[in-house]
Amino acid sequence: MNKKIAIILGMLVLAFNINVKAQADKSKRASPPAKVSETLKSGATVSIDYSQPSVKGRAIGKEIAPYGKVWRTGANEATVFETSKDVKINGKALPAGKYGLYSIPGENEWTIIFNKTWKQWGTNYTESDDALRIKVKPGTAKDFSEKMTFTISPSGEVKLLWGNVAVPFTVK
Repeated sequence: MNKKIAIILGMLVLAFNINVKAQADKSKRASPPAKVSETLKSGATVSIDYSQPSVKGRAIGKEIAPYGKVWRTGANEATVFETSKDVKINGKALPAGKYGLYSIPGENEWTIIFNKTWKQWGTNYTESDDALRIKVKPGTAKDFSEKMTFTISPSGEVKLLWGNVAVPFTVK
């Protein structure tokens, strides 16, 4: 009897260790990590470190990233927007540093939020920590993107592409 208990306990410990290692390997997550980085013509290096949720047949604005509600703009940990120099986002000043990137999706307008608290789980958001908010008009993406993806061009055009949605803003 004691031998059976020892074997069962050993199997549980082994299963727990395997699960912990799988959680530590972020590439195995349902929403895997991604990072995009670009040095702009201005000399500022801009990067976005995020996790990529998939559409999976759901409606953006309804079943995922609900319209009118603050969204972590990704999955898992907060999406991190980093700039090596002071920049202007759609003409508004943002000091060099790291920011949590949040948004408020909308059918005709998205609010993009740069929050001073960047190292946290993605759903912990405090509006009083906002460094900058901008409003942008979403468009239709050229191609369908199953996984949420960010692009940054050397001219400073940033796009969030997800499903059929393209959400642009500029960094100068």
